[in-house]
Amino acid sequence: MRRTALSNSTISICDFLLPVMVLLACSAAMAQSPTYKVGRTPTAAELHEWDQVVGSDGKELPPGKGSAVDGAPIYTAKCAVCHGKNGEGVWPFKGLVGGQGTLNTATPKITVGSYHPFATTIWEFINRAMPRNASRTLSPDEVYALTAWVLYKNDIIKETDVLDQNSLLEVQMPNRNGFYPVPPQQTPDKDRSWLPYWNQAPGWKPAAKPAEK
Repeated sequence: MRRTALSNSTISICDFLLPVMVLLACSAAMAQSPTYKVGRTPTAAELHEWDQVVGSDGKELPPGKGSAVDGAPIYTAKCAVCHGKNGEGVWPFKGLVGGQGTLNTATPKITVGSYHPFATTIWEFINRAMPRNASRTLSPDEVYALTAWVLYKNDIIKETDVLDQNSLLEVQMPNRNGFYPVPPQQTPDKDRSWLPYWNQAPGWKPAAKPAEK
């Protein structure tokens, strides 16, 4: 009877382990197996279609141009329903204008005009994500024009100023230096809430080494 019980027990363990071993073997084989030629490598044009992030230096900006005058009718047709007639915002969508000088108060108003340090950020976001439910449908000229309209409404540029891939870089946003103390802080705060990493700050240059005596 002992032998029978032992044999039955051994058979039960084998019945459990065998499927597990088979699965592990199959997994290892699949990991080492060649590809099945499903799909294909994207073309350079296809990659470019989705790789259009524009940095603060604007190197990725495409040719095009537009002013706030050009952008007004585009804004009315494609943007005002969410952002309001004059960029004041329609709940739950935030406003685009105002708030300058409020960031260091108890009631900060974060908008394009009060917060963003670079105008290229505005262009990039409009180009990539606007209008809602129809992103990437705007031409470069339309994006430049809408960017100009938003900047004009924030009293940053004139209504007739024309933005292009060069003039957009010259726009000085009100909060341009708001992310770094001016002049540059050389030592940490007492509570170390601010640590100076000036090698990351725009326009930063290392201090001159003292002359050897």
